Amino acid sequence: MMFNRWLAAAFAATFVLAPAAFACTGIRLTAQDGTIVAARTLEFSIDLQSNVLVVPRGYARIGTTPDGKEGLKWTAKYASVGANGVGLPFIFDGFNEKGLYAGLFYFPTSAGYMPYAAADADKTLAPWELGSWILENFASVEEVKANIGNIVVPAVVFAQWGFAPEVHFKVQDASGGSIVIEYTGGKLNVYDNPLGVFTNSPAFDWHMTNLRNYLNFSLSNAPPVKLGSVTLEPLGQGSGMLGMPGDFTPPSRFVRAVAFSQSVFPSKTGDDAVLEAFHILNNFDIPKGAAREREKDAHGNILADYTTWTAASDLKAKRYYFRTYENSQIRSVDLTKADPTAKDIATISMKGVEVIKPLTP
Repeated sequence: MMFNRWLAAAFAATFVLAPAAFACTGIRLTAQDGTIVAARTLEFSIDLQSNVLVVPRGYARIGTTPDGKEGLKWTAKYASVGANGVGLPFIFDGFNEKGLYAGLFYFPTSAGYMPYAAADADKTLAPWELGSWILENFASVEEVKANIGNIVVPAVVFAQWGFAPEVHFKVQDASGGSIVIEYTGGKLNVYDNPLGVFTNSPAFDWHMTNLRNYLNFSLSNAPPVKLGSVTLEPLGQGSGMLGMPGDFTPPSRFVRAVAFSQSVFPSKTGDDAVLEAFHILNNFDIPKGAAREREKDAHGNILADYTTWTAASDLKAKRYYFRTYENSQIRSVDLTKADPTAKDIATISMKGVEVIKPLTP
């Protein structure tokens, strides 16, 4: 697998910088033609050097354990495509040839992984390997539900960062089924995700309960209010959602993501839904410097999360779409046109600069 090459690339990509918190936002849209689209942003305080990977069937894996023993071994049953990070050969966001999607989201201060014993090594993998394990082995949310309890996911230290990244996962399939996978208090938690929305901490069930604080929201403008002889009219469009939280915290983004993904008019086709997803996620785009840490890091850098890339997965057409902070042009990779039986992972660069087309006559 040339895994040492990947680790070297990971070290070069991250150098010795410790990351600040992710601020990722995920949504689901369903088109009238039955297409399911999973879309999300990825935020980080440094460039994660992400690329799009196409992982073929038959690709052999060995999981990582806390004590350095060989972990869970598997061979990819299904080909998959999606974005990685820090040079690793694992997909952080993407789908497989059966239309099953998995997305890794940061889960700071909330993750509490499973306990580990050396006897569990052969069923153990690191948190950042879980997404690829799901995509390479299963075809549906129900299959994931039936098998996720058979593995051990402990706190494995990512050597280049010096700690175990805290993450949780959104999984959905081409039929619209969606679940959340979280590890808290040393236990596995699997939640149904009927709205298909996902952000970060705290735990998913907390976010769903928090929605009850916004029962006054309406898709329609608020009616006028009469106070004696005075009639108060709304100042303009959007009064039905007056008071929607607009900050970058995970609870506020969760509420907004529910509001926008549930309020848009239905898209006719998968292509329409993909474009609609990017429009919705415009509302979660974080410019550099708008969300920053109070203190500089050990190298004097100001750590500020920004939207490094935004992606949408068409689970029917099997196309992966993305744009980056440096290039807002939407680009795509078609899994159906890749060789599913290739001998190694194919890497497609996400790099590129914005091209501004002059229209002056």
